[in-house]
Amino acid sequence: MTKTLMIQGCTSDAGKSVAVAGLCRVLARKGIKVAPFKPQNMALNSAVTAEGGEIGRAQAVQARACGLAPRTDFNPVLLKPNSDTGAQVIIHGKALNNMEAADYHDYKRRAMNAVLASHQRLVDEFDAVVVEGAGSPAEINLRENDIANMGFAEAVDCPVILIADIDRGGVFAHLVGTLALLSTSEQARVRGFIINRFRGDISLLQSGLDWLEEHTGKPVLGVLPYLQDFHLEAEDAISSQQHVQDCALNVAVPVLSRISNHTDFDALRLHPQVNLQFVGPGRPIPSSDLVILPGSKNTRRDLDFLRSNGWDKDIQRHLRYGGKLMGICGGFQMLGNVVHDPQGIEGEAGSTPGLGYLDFETTLKDKKRLQQVRGQLFNSGSTVTGYEIHAGISEGPALQSPLVKMDSRVDGAQSADGQIIGSYLHGIFDHNDARQSLLSWAGLSKGKRFDYDALIERNIDRLADCFEEQLDIEAMLSWL
Repeated sequence: MTKTLMIQGCTSDAGKSVAVAGLCRVLARKGIKVAPFKPQNMALNSAVTAEGGEIGRAQAVQARACGLAPRTDFNPVLLKPNSDTGAQVIIHGKALNNMEAADYHDYKRRAMNAVLASHQRLVDEFDAVVVEGAGSPAEINLRENDIANMGFAEAVDCPVILIADIDRGGVFAHLVGTLALLSTSEQARVRGFIINRFRGDISLLQSGLDWLEEHTGKPVLGVLPYLQDFHLEAEDAISSQQHVQDCALNVAVPVLSRISNHTDFDALRLHPQVNLQFVGPGRPIPSSDLVILPGSKNTRRDLDFLRSNGWDKDIQRHLRYGGKLMGICGGFQMLGNVVHDPQGIEGEAGSTPGLGYLDFETTLKDKKRLQQVRGQLFNSGSTVTGYEIHAGISEGPALQSPLVKMDSRVDGAQSADGQIIGSYLHGIFDHNDARQSLLSWAGLSKGKRFDYDALIERNIDRLADCFEEQLDIEAMLSWL
Protein backbone atom coordinates (compact mmCIF):
# COMPACT_ATOMS: atom_id res chain seq x y z
CA MET A 1 0.00 0.00 0.00
CA THR A 2 1.28 3.45 -0.88
CA LYS A 3 -0.03 6.98 -0.70
CA THR A 4 1.44 7.82 -4.11
CA LEU A 5 0.19 7.11 -7.62
CA MET A 6 2.09 8.32 -10.69
CA ILE A 7 0.86 9.16 -14.20
CA GLN A 8 3.52 8.84 -16.89
CA GLY A 9 3.03 9.51 -20.60
CA CYS A 10 4.27 7.77 -23.71
CA THR A 11 4.96 11.18 -25.25
CA SER A 12 4.87 14.84 -24.36
CA ASP A 13 1.32 16.24 -24.44
CA ALA A 14 -0.19 12.78 -23.98
CA GLY A 15 -2.50 14.16 -21.30
CA LYS A 16 -0.50 13.73 -18.07
CA SER A 17 -1.25 17.20 -16.67
CA VAL A 18 -4.96 16.89 -17.41
CA ALA A 19 -5.09 13.33 -16.05
CA VAL A 20 -3.58 14.41 -12.74
CA ALA A 21 -5.98 17.38 -12.48
CA GLY A 22 -8.99 15.18 -13.21
CA LEU A 23 -7.96 12.43 -10.81
CA CYS A 24 -7.23 14.97 -8.09
CA ARG A 25 -10.74 16.43 -8.40
CA VAL A 26 -12.27 12.92 -8.32
CA LEU A 27 -10.41 12.06 -5.11
CA ALA A 28 -11.22 15.42 -3.53
CA ARG A 29 -14.92 14.82 -4.25
CA LYS A 30 -14.63 11.55 -2.34
CA GLY A 31 -13.34 13.39 0.72
CA ILE A 32 -9.76 12.23 0.24
CA LYS A 33 -7.14 14.80 1.20
CA VAL A 34 -5.09 14.79 -2.01
CA ALA A 35 -2.15 16.80 -3.35
CA PRO A 36 -0.56 17.03 -6.82
CA PHE A 37 3.16 16.59 -7.39
CA LYS A 38 5.56 16.93 -10.30
CA PRO A 39 9.19 16.18 -9.40
CA GLN A 40 10.68 18.10 -12.33
CA ASN A 41 8.94 20.40 -14.78
CA MET A 42 10.43 22.10 -17.82
CA ALA A 43 8.15 24.95 -18.86
CA LEU A 44 8.02 28.70 -19.35
CA ASN A 45 4.49 28.88 -17.95
CA SER A 46 4.83 29.33 -14.20
CA ALA A 47 2.83 30.45 -11.19
CA VAL A 48 3.72 32.24 -7.97
CA THR A 49 2.81 30.80 -4.57
CA ALA A 50 1.60 32.88 -1.62
CA GLU A 51 5.02 32.62 0.02
CA GLY A 52 6.74 33.96 -3.10
CA GLY A 53 7.94 30.75 -4.76
CA GLU A 54 7.75 29.77 -8.43
CA ILE A 55 6.25 26.51 -9.72
CA GLY A 56 4.92 25.14 -12.98
CA ARG A 57 1.56 26.57 -14.07
CA ALA A 58 0.11 23.07 -14.47
CA GLN A 59 0.72 22.31 -10.80
CA ALA A 60 -1.18 25.45 -9.81
CA VAL A 61 -4.15 24.19 -11.83
CA GLN A 62 -3.85 20.74 -10.26
CA ALA A 63 -3.75 22.32 -6.80
CA ARG A 64 -6.99 24.10 -7.66
CA ALA A 65 -8.52 20.75 -8.58
CA CYS A 66 -7.61 19.57 -5.07
CA GLY A 67 -9.07 22.69 -3.47
CA LEU A 68 -5.59 23.86 -2.43
CA ALA A 69 -3.49 26.98 -2.87
CA PRO A 70 -0.26 26.42 -4.86
CA ARG A 71 2.86 25.38 -2.90
CA THR A 72 6.47 25.02 -3.91
CA ASP A 73 6.45 21.39 -2.71
CA PHE A 74 4.01 20.57 -5.52
CA ASN A 75 6.83 21.17 -8.04
CA PRO A 76 10.23 21.21 -6.31
CA VAL A 77 12.32 21.44 -9.51
CA LEU A 78 11.37 23.82 -12.34
CA LEU A 79 13.52 24.36 -15.42
CA LYS A 80 12.89 27.49 -17.49
CA PRO A 81 14.75 27.31 -20.83
CA ASN A 82 16.53 30.51 -21.84
CA SER A 83 18.37 29.05 -24.84
CA ASP A 84 18.35 25.85 -26.89
CA THR A 85 20.90 24.25 -24.54
CA GLY A 86 20.45 26.02 -21.21
CA ALA A 87 17.84 26.81 -18.58
CA GLN A 88 17.33 28.60 -15.32
CA VAL A 89 17.16 26.02 -12.53
CA ILE A 90 14.57 26.72 -9.81
CA ILE A 91 14.68 24.63 -6.63
CA HIS A 92 11.87 24.84 -4.07
CA GLY A 93 10.55 27.96 -5.75
CA LYS A 94 13.79 29.96 -5.88
CA ALA A 95 16.14 30.44 -8.82
CA LEU A 96 19.46 28.66 -8.26
CA ASN A 97 21.35 29.69 -11.42
CA ASN A 98 21.53 29.07 -15.16
CA MET A 99 22.89 25.72 -16.30
CA GLU A 100 23.72 24.14 -19.60
CA ALA A 101 22.01 20.80 -20.23
CA ALA A 102 25.16 18.75 -19.60
CA ASP A 103 25.83 20.51 -16.29
CA TYR A 104 22.26 19.98 -15.11
CA HIS A 105 22.46 16.30 -16.05
CA ASP A 106 25.26 15.97 -13.49
CA TYR A 107 23.40 18.14 -10.96
CA LYS A 108 20.31 15.90 -10.96
CA ARG A 109 21.68 13.75 -8.15
CA ARG A 110 21.46 16.79 -5.86
CA ALA A 111 18.12 17.86 -7.31
CA MET A 112 16.71 14.47 -6.34
CA ASN A 113 17.26 15.36 -2.68
CA ALA A 114 14.94 18.36 -3.10
CA VAL A 115 12.39 16.17 -4.89
CA LEU A 116 12.36 13.50 -2.18
CA ALA A 117 12.18 16.06 0.62
CA SER A 118 9.11 17.70 -0.92
CA HIS A 119 7.44 14.38 -1.61
CA GLN A 120 7.99 13.23 1.98
CA ARG A 121 6.40 16.38 3.36
CA LEU A 122 3.34 15.81 1.19
CA VAL A 123 3.08 12.14 2.15
CA ASP A 124 3.22 13.14 5.82
CA GLU A 125 0.36 15.63 5.39
CA PHE A 126 -1.98 14.15 2.77
CA ASP A 127 -3.95 10.94 2.30
CA ALA A 128 -2.90 10.66 -1.35
CA VAL A 129 -0.33 12.20 -3.70
CA VAL A 130 -0.96 12.07 -7.46
CA VAL A 131 2.26 12.53 -9.41
CA GLU A 132 2.81 13.75 -12.97
CA GLY A 133 5.81 12.50 -14.93
CA ALA A 134 7.64 14.52 -17.58
CA GLY A 135 7.95 13.72 -21.25
CA SER A 136 8.34 9.95 -21.58
CA PRO A 137 10.01 7.35 -19.34
CA ALA A 138 11.38 5.69 -22.50
CA GLU A 139 13.81 8.49 -23.36
CA ILE A 140 16.92 6.30 -23.17
CA ASN A 141 19.38 9.18 -23.29
CA LEU A 142 17.87 10.71 -20.14
CA ARG A 143 17.57 7.55 -18.04
CA GLU A 144 20.76 8.06 -16.03
CA ASN A 145 20.07 10.03 -12.83
CA ASP A 146 16.40 10.35 -13.83
CA ILE A 147 14.31 12.25 -11.29
CA ALA A 148 11.22 12.93 -13.41
CA ASN A 149 9.82 9.50 -14.31
CA MET A 150 10.85 5.99 -13.36
CA GLY A 151 13.86 7.20 -11.39
CA PHE A 152 11.44 8.90 -9.01
CA ALA A 153 8.91 6.02 -9.06
CA GLU A 154 11.64 3.53 -8.13
CA ALA A 155 12.96 5.81 -5.38
CA VAL A 156 9.59 6.11 -3.64
CA ASP A 157 8.27 2.68 -4.71
CA CYS A 158 4.99 3.84 -6.23
CA PRO A 159 2.70 2.32 -8.90
CA VAL A 160 2.58 3.91 -12.36
CA ILE A 161 -0.15 4.35 -14.96
CA LEU A 162 0.85 4.93 -18.59
CA ILE A 163 -1.28 7.32 -20.65
CA ALA A 164 -1.15 7.61 -24.45
CA ASP A 165 -2.85 9.95 -26.92
CA ILE A 166 -4.77 8.03 -29.61
CA ASP A 167 -5.47 11.26 -31.50
CA ARG A 168 -1.80 11.29 -32.56
CA GLY A 169 -2.09 7.82 -34.09
CA GLY A 170 -0.04 4.73 -33.23
CA VAL A 171 -1.40 4.42 -29.71
CA PHE A 172 -0.68 0.67 -29.36
CA ALA A 173 2.89 1.15 -30.59
CA HIS A 174 3.31 3.98 -28.09
CA LEU A 175 2.17 1.85 -25.16
CA VAL A 176 3.89 -1.43 -26.10
CA GLY A 177 7.08 0.33 -27.23
CA THR A 178 7.31 2.39 -24.05
CA LEU A 179 6.80 -0.69 -21.90
CA ALA A 180 9.43 -2.63 -23.86
CA LEU A 181 12.07 0.04 -23.25
CA LEU A 182 11.65 -0.07 -19.47
CA SER A 183 13.67 -2.27 -17.13
CA THR A 184 12.10 -5.39 -15.65
CA SER A 185 11.39 -3.72 -12.32
CA GLU A 186 9.95 -0.65 -14.06
CA GLN A 187 7.68 -2.80 -16.24
CA ALA A 188 6.34 -4.46 -13.10
CA ARG A 189 5.64 -1.03 -11.63
CA VAL A 190 3.24 -0.18 -14.51
CA ARG A 191 -0.22 -1.23 -13.29
CA GLY A 192 -2.28 -0.32 -16.35
CA PHE A 193 -2.98 1.97 -19.29
CA ILE A 194 -5.21 4.93 -20.10
CA ILE A 195 -5.98 5.82 -23.70
CA ASN A 196 -6.71 9.51 -24.17
CA ARG A 197 -8.63 11.64 -26.73
CA PHE A 198 -10.58 8.89 -28.50
CA ARG A 199 -13.12 9.89 -31.16
CA GLY A 200 -15.64 7.58 -32.80
CA ASP A 201 -17.26 4.22 -32.13
CA ILE A 202 -15.62 2.58 -29.12
CA SER A 203 -16.66 -0.88 -30.34
CA LEU A 204 -14.19 -0.51 -33.23
CA LEU A 205 -11.38 -0.15 -30.69
CA GLN A 206 -12.29 -3.17 -28.58
CA SER A 207 -10.26 -5.78 -30.47
CA GLY A 208 -7.16 -3.62 -30.03
CA LEU A 209 -7.81 -3.22 -26.32
CA ASP A 210 -8.22 -6.99 -25.94
CA TRP A 211 -4.94 -7.59 -27.79
CA LEU A 212 -3.12 -4.99 -25.67
CA GLU A 213 -4.23 -6.60 -22.42
CA GLU A 214 -3.36 -10.09 -23.62
CA HIS A 215 0.03 -9.01 -25.02
CA THR A 216 1.15 -7.05 -21.96
CA GLY A 217 -0.78 -8.73 -19.17
CA LYS A 218 -1.85 -5.31 -17.94
CA PRO A 219 -5.37 -3.84 -17.90
CA VAL A 220 -6.69 -0.90 -19.87
CA LEU A 221 -8.12 1.26 -17.09
CA GLY A 222 -10.28 3.23 -19.46
CA VAL A 223 -10.60 5.14 -22.72
CA LEU A 224 -11.12 8.89 -22.37
CA PRO A 225 -13.11 10.61 -25.11
CA TYR A 226 -11.93 13.69 -26.98
CA LEU A 227 -13.62 16.54 -25.11
CA GLN A 228 -14.79 19.26 -27.47
CA ASP A 229 -14.38 22.89 -26.35
CA PHE A 230 -12.44 21.75 -23.30
CA HIS A 231 -9.93 24.12 -21.71
CA LEU A 232 -7.36 23.92 -18.95
CA GLU A 233 -4.26 26.08 -18.84
CA ALA A 234 -1.53 24.47 -20.92
CA GLU A 235 1.73 23.39 -19.31
CA ASP A 236 3.79 24.75 -22.19
CA ALA A 237 2.35 24.28 -25.70
CA ILE A 238 0.39 27.18 -27.19
CA SER A 239 -3.17 26.20 -28.02
CA SER A 240 -4.28 26.85 -31.59
CA GLN A 241 -7.96 26.54 -30.70
CA GLN A 242 -10.01 29.66 -31.26
CA HIS A 243 -13.39 30.29 -29.63
CA VAL A 244 -14.76 33.20 -31.64
CA GLN A 245 -18.55 33.48 -31.51
CA ASP A 246 -19.39 37.15 -32.06
CA CYS A 247 -16.04 38.81 -32.78
CA ALA A 248 -15.96 42.50 -31.94
CA LEU A 249 -12.26 42.93 -31.14
CA ASN A 250 -9.16 41.63 -32.91
CA VAL A 251 -6.08 40.95 -30.78
CA ALA A 252 -2.64 39.83 -32.03
CA VAL A 253 0.14 38.32 -29.88
CA PRO A 254 3.56 37.79 -31.54
CA VAL A 255 5.00 34.44 -30.45
CA LEU A 256 8.50 35.28 -29.25
CA SER A 257 11.22 32.63 -29.33
CA ARG A 258 11.24 32.46 -25.49
CA ILE A 259 7.63 33.44 -24.84
CA SER A 260 6.66 32.88 -21.21
CA ASN A 261 3.31 32.55 -19.49
CA HIS A 262 1.24 32.60 -22.67
CA THR A 263 -1.59 31.42 -20.41
CA ASP A 264 -1.97 35.17 -19.73
CA PHE A 265 -4.04 35.24 -22.91
CA ASP A 266 -6.39 32.30 -22.26
CA ALA A 267 -9.06 34.57 -20.80
CA LEU A 268 -8.95 36.62 -24.03
CA ARG A 269 -8.71 33.64 -26.38
CA LEU A 270 -11.82 32.13 -24.83
CA HIS A 271 -13.79 35.38 -24.66
CA PRO A 272 -16.79 35.13 -27.01
CA GLN A 273 -16.22 38.62 -28.47
CA VAL A 274 -12.45 38.44 -28.94
CA ASN A 275 -10.56 37.05 -31.92
CA LEU A 276 -7.07 36.45 -30.55
CA GLN A 277 -4.37 35.33 -32.96
CA PHE A 278 -0.94 34.06 -31.99
CA VAL A 279 1.41 35.28 -34.74
CA GLY A 280 4.22 32.86 -35.51
CA PRO A 281 7.67 33.55 -36.98
CA GLY A 282 7.72 34.66 -40.61
CA ARG A 283 4.17 36.02 -40.48
CA PRO A 284 3.31 39.72 -40.35
CA ILE A 285 1.20 41.05 -37.50
CA PRO A 286 -2.30 41.31 -39.00
CA SER A 287 -4.57 44.32 -38.82
CA SER A 288 -5.78 44.39 -35.20
CA ASP A 289 -7.38 46.56 -32.57
CA LEU A 290 -4.81 45.53 -29.99
CA VAL A 291 -1.28 44.10 -30.19
CA ILE A 292 0.15 42.58 -26.99
CA LEU A 293 3.85 41.85 -26.50
CA PRO A 294 4.01 38.84 -24.15
CA GLY A 295 6.43 37.87 -21.44
CA SER A 296 9.85 36.50 -22.37
CA LYS A 297 12.50 34.42 -20.62
CA ASN A 298 15.16 36.24 -22.65
CA THR A 299 14.00 39.79 -23.34
CA ARG A 300 17.09 41.02 -25.20
CA ARG A 301 17.26 38.00 -27.49
CA ASP A 302 13.53 38.28 -28.16
CA LEU A 303 13.92 41.97 -29.04
CA ASP A 304 16.34 40.82 -31.73
CA PHE A 305 13.89 38.08 -32.73
CA LEU A 306 11.04 40.62 -32.94
CA ARG A 307 13.09 42.86 -35.22
CA SER A 308 14.30 39.97 -37.39
CA ASN A 309 10.66 39.13 -38.14
CA GLY A 310 9.84 42.72 -39.04
CA TRP A 311 7.36 42.98 -36.19
CA ASP A 312 8.83 46.30 -35.05
CA LYS A 313 7.76 47.83 -38.36
CA ASP A 314 4.35 46.13 -38.12
CA ILE A 315 3.89 47.70 -34.69
CA GLN A 316 4.83 51.14 -36.02
CA ARG A 317 2.21 50.79 -38.74
CA HIS A 318 -0.34 49.50 -36.22
CA LEU A 319 0.15 52.60 -34.04
CA ARG A 320 -0.02 54.98 -37.00
CA TYR A 321 -3.46 53.60 -37.80
CA GLY A 322 -4.63 54.17 -34.23
CA GLY A 323 -4.28 50.66 -32.83
CA LYS A 324 -3.57 50.00 -29.14
CA LEU A 325 -0.34 48.43 -27.87
CA MET A 326 0.28 46.63 -24.59
CA GLY A 327 3.32 44.90 -23.08
CA ILE A 328 3.33 42.33 -20.27
CA CYS A 329 6.46 41.67 -18.19
CA GLY A 330 9.25 41.14 -20.76
CA GLY A 331 6.95 42.69 -23.36
CA PHE A 332 6.60 45.73 -21.07
CA GLN A 333 10.41 45.99 -20.83
CA MET A 334 10.57 46.00 -24.65
CA LEU A 335 8.40 49.13 -24.76
CA GLY A 336 11.13 51.14 -23.01
CA ASN A 337 14.32 52.70 -24.34
CA VAL A 338 16.84 50.01 -23.48
CA VAL A 339 17.24 46.70 -21.63
CA HIS A 340 20.53 46.27 -19.73
CA ASP A 341 21.87 42.90 -18.59
CA PRO A 342 25.28 43.75 -17.07
CA GLN A 343 25.56 40.43 -15.20
CA GLY A 344 24.45 38.18 -18.05
CA ILE A 345 21.34 37.07 -16.15
CA GLU A 346 19.52 35.93 -19.30
CA GLY A 347 22.49 35.30 -21.58
CA GLU A 348 25.51 37.24 -22.79
CA ALA A 349 26.06 40.45 -20.82
CA GLY A 350 25.25 43.69 -22.62
CA SER A 351 22.48 46.10 -23.55
CA THR A 352 19.84 46.09 -26.28
CA PRO A 353 17.77 49.05 -27.50
CA GLY A 354 14.08 48.76 -26.74
CA LEU A 355 11.25 49.93 -28.98
CA GLY A 356 11.31 53.37 -27.36
CA TYR A 357 7.57 53.90 -26.96
CA LEU A 358 7.74 54.61 -23.20
CA ASP A 359 10.50 56.66 -21.56
CA PHE A 360 12.19 54.25 -19.16
CA GLU A 361 15.08 51.79 -19.00
CA THR A 362 15.29 48.31 -17.49
CA THR A 363 18.25 46.67 -15.76
CA LEU A 364 18.17 42.94 -15.07
CA LYS A 365 19.20 41.91 -11.55
CA ASP A 366 20.11 38.51 -10.12
CA LYS A 367 17.14 38.45 -7.73
CA LYS A 368 13.62 37.88 -9.05
CA ARG A 369 10.52 39.58 -7.80
CA LEU A 370 8.02 36.77 -7.09
CA GLN A 371 4.77 38.05 -5.67
CA GLN A 372 1.02 37.68 -5.92
CA VAL A 373 -0.63 41.05 -6.51
CA ARG A 374 -3.99 42.70 -5.99
CA GLY A 375 -4.78 46.30 -6.86
CA GLN A 376 -6.80 48.66 -9.06
CA LEU A 377 -6.37 49.95 -12.58
CA PHE A 378 -5.64 53.68 -12.50
CA ASN A 379 -7.78 54.49 -15.53
CA SER A 380 -10.96 52.80 -14.23
CA GLY A 381 -10.55 51.76 -10.61
CA SER A 382 -11.34 48.16 -11.62
CA THR A 383 -9.95 45.39 -9.43
CA VAL A 384 -6.94 43.63 -10.90
CA THR A 385 -5.18 40.50 -9.68
CA GLY A 386 -2.05 38.82 -10.97
CA TYR A 387 1.48 37.81 -10.11
CA GLU A 388 4.97 39.09 -10.78
CA ILE A 389 7.87 36.96 -12.06
CA HIS A 390 10.69 39.19 -13.25
CA ALA A 391 14.32 40.04 -12.65
CA GLY A 392 14.16 43.51 -14.19
CA ILE A 393 14.10 46.84 -12.39
CA SER A 394 12.58 49.59 -14.55
CA GLU A 395 13.25 53.29 -13.98
CA GLY A 396 12.32 56.44 -15.87
CA PRO A 397 9.80 59.29 -16.36
CA ALA A 398 7.16 57.03 -17.96
CA LEU A 399 6.69 55.24 -14.66
CA GLN A 400 5.24 58.44 -13.21
CA SER A 401 2.04 57.50 -15.10
CA PRO A 402 1.50 53.95 -13.76
CA LEU A 403 -1.16 51.49 -14.85
CA VAL A 404 -1.84 49.66 -11.57
CA LYS A 405 -2.14 50.97 -8.01
CA MET A 406 -1.41 48.63 -5.11
CA ASP A 407 -1.43 49.27 -1.36
CA SER A 408 2.19 50.40 -1.06
CA ARG A 409 3.43 50.81 -4.63
CA VAL A 410 2.47 51.09 -8.29
CA ASP A 411 3.16 49.08 -11.42
CA GLY A 412 3.50 49.64 -15.14
CA ALA A 413 3.08 52.72 -17.28
CA GLN A 414 0.78 54.31 -19.84
CA SER A 415 1.48 56.81 -22.57
CA ALA A 416 0.13 60.35 -22.38
CA ASP A 417 -2.28 59.73 -25.26
CA GLY A 418 -3.52 56.45 -23.72
CA GLN A 419 -2.57 54.41 -26.80
CA ILE A 420 0.18 52.35 -25.13
CA ILE A 421 0.21 50.60 -21.76
CA GLY A 422 2.47 48.12 -20.02
CA SER A 423 2.59 46.10 -16.81
CA TYR A 424 4.72 43.52 -15.06
CA LEU A 425 1.60 41.62 -13.99
CA HIS A 426 1.00 38.16 -15.40
CA GLY A 427 -2.64 37.11 -15.21
CA ILE A 428 -3.78 40.69 -15.64
CA PHE A 429 -6.74 39.59 -17.78
CA ASP A 430 -7.95 36.86 -15.41
CA HIS A 431 -10.08 39.01 -13.11
CA ASN A 432 -13.43 39.78 -14.74
CA ASP A 433 -13.44 43.49 -13.84
CA ALA A 434 -9.90 44.19 -15.04
CA ARG A 435 -10.44 42.25 -18.25
CA GLN A 436 -13.62 44.14 -19.07
CA SER A 437 -11.93 47.47 -18.40
CA LEU A 438 -8.86 46.64 -20.51
CA LEU A 439 -10.98 45.39 -23.40
CA SER A 440 -13.03 48.58 -23.23
CA TRP A 441 -9.77 50.57 -23.46
CA ALA A 442 -8.80 48.46 -26.49
CA GLY A 443 -12.06 49.29 -28.27
CA LEU A 444 -14.70 46.78 -27.13
CA SER A 445 -17.52 49.26 -26.50
CA LYS A 446 -20.26 46.78 -25.53
CA GLY A 447 -18.51 43.96 -23.77
CA LYS A 448 -20.44 40.90 -22.69
CA ARG A 449 -19.87 39.57 -19.19
CA PHE A 450 -17.56 36.55 -19.36
CA ASP A 451 -16.63 34.66 -16.19
CA TYR A 452 -13.29 32.98 -16.93
CA ASP A 453 -12.89 31.69 -13.36
CA ALA A 454 -16.23 29.88 -13.53
CA LEU A 455 -15.26 28.39 -16.91
CA ILE A 456 -12.13 26.83 -15.39
CA GLU A 457 -14.15 25.31 -12.55
CA ARG A 458 -16.73 23.88 -14.98
CA ASN A 459 -14.00 22.27 -17.04
CA ILE A 460 -12.30 20.68 -14.03
CA ASP A 461 -15.66 19.28 -12.93
CA ARG A 462 -16.41 18.16 -16.48
CA LEU A 463 -13.09 16.32 -16.52
CA ALA A 464 -13.81 14.63 -13.20
CA ASP A 465 -17.28 13.58 -14.40
CA CYS A 466 -15.67 11.99 -17.45
CA PHE A 467 -13.07 10.17 -15.31
CA GLU A 468 -15.70 8.76 -12.97
CA GLU A 469 -17.67 7.49 -15.94
CA GLN A 470 -14.84 6.13 -18.10
CA LEU A 471 -12.02 5.01 -15.77
CA ASP A 472 -11.63 2.21 -13.25
CA ILE A 473 -11.35 4.54 -10.28
CA GLU A 474 -11.79 1.71 -7.79
CA ALA A 475 -8.62 0.01 -9.06
CA MET A 476 -6.69 3.24 -8.65
CA LEU A 477 -8.05 3.71 -5.15
CA SER A 478 -6.96 0.19 -4.24
CA TRP A 479 -3.36 1.08 -5.19
CA LEU A 480 -3.55 4.13 -2.92
